[in-house]
Amino acid sequence: MRTTSAAFFLCLSFMAGAQAGEKAGDKFPGVGRTATTTEVKAWDIDVRPDFKGLPKGQGTVHQGEAVWESQCASCHGSFGESSEIFTPIAGGTSAEDIKTGKVDSLLPGSNQPQRTTLMKVSTLSTLWDYINRAMPWTAPKSLTADEVYAVTAYILNLGNVVPADFTLSDRNIREVQERLPNRKGTTTAHAMWPTTELGGTKQPDVQGSSCVRDCKKDVEVKSFLPDYTRNAHGQLSEQFRLIGGSRGTDTSQPAGSARPVKVAALAPAAKAAPEKVAAAAAGPASATAAVMPLLQKNACVACHGMDSKIVGPSFKDIANKYKDQADGVKYLSGKIKAGGQGVWGSMPMPAQALSEAEAAQLAQWLTRDFAP
Repeated sequence: MRTTSAAFFLCLSFMAGAQAGEKAGDKFPGVGRTATTTEVKAWDIDVRPDFKGLPKGQGTVHQGEAVWESQCASCHGSFGESSEIFTPIAGGTSAEDIKTGKVDSLLPGSNQPQRTTLMKVSTLSTLWDYINRAMPWTAPKSLTADEVYAVTAYILNLGNVVPADFTLSDRNIREVQERLPNRKGTTTAHAMWPTTELGGTKQPDVQGSSCVRDCKKDVEVKSFLPDYTRNAHGQLSEQFRLIGGSRGTDTSQPAGSARPVKVAALAPAAKAAPEKVAAAAAGPASATAAVMPLLQKNACVACHGMDSKIVGPSFKDIANKYKDQADGVKYLSGKIKAGGQGVWGSMPMPAQALSEAEAAQLAQWLTRDFAP
């Protein structure tokens, strides 16, 4: 298992390309530059299996539980049991697994109903690195190093890897690695690892000496989507595009029978009187365009489709539910900020880091100005 950051290698490639561009300035004048130390540092935040890149810090299991309840439990459950959307974090490991470093419930014939994170992860750096870069879902990279250590300690305690009074830090994380249940479940002894420093090899895993001759040169490759997958992401012709005119195939129809939908936006109105153009621009579509940056910035569209359910209900369903409610704006503003569960099923919505004004703007759009 490898946690090398693709972003860091992208930066290195960018630097190499920029330097090459400087040497060949006559061929590509003014293209590219060497990335600054600060720019490289901003991207180079990954933690490797040998713990290179791990920042200093520490956190207790108790502190991790507090962070978990406020930032993680809404999606992953108080004890890592998660929900019907996210897979469990803890479970499926035993004291014997911690001793041997290989998880028995991963073997064929096991009665384990679902593979958990602690069953699969083989390097503690992977767990720490993923939490640090990607969690919480609604605000990635917002946790401090100490909070990441604390949350990692809490997860490890859920799997009985560390005791309840344990403090995880950059000083003892290597010792804890030696108690990870699946630490011996993977290997770096293969040529996919870029160097030999972590036990990799230079010899390719697969070697071939046969030469295929007289191959057919004209090869036609075709691909298609089965009809049952055409509407997997909802009706494309009705989905809103922030930039440019709306385009999309009528995906509710079988392939071949659907016609591209042409939307002229405000083009016809542009020939009308200025006051009519202004009235059209101030309509529901304009209101949706106004809130779209806010929806994208706060990852609302990751869970809610305009007219189709993703993780949570569609915006259309929410609008229909509250459009006639007298205190709809106030009620939805509070629900957006505080989060909760039970209204639309068991899947919870985490609290959102929005200002009162932003929450009110979204609530106003949903209850008064919504247009898909």
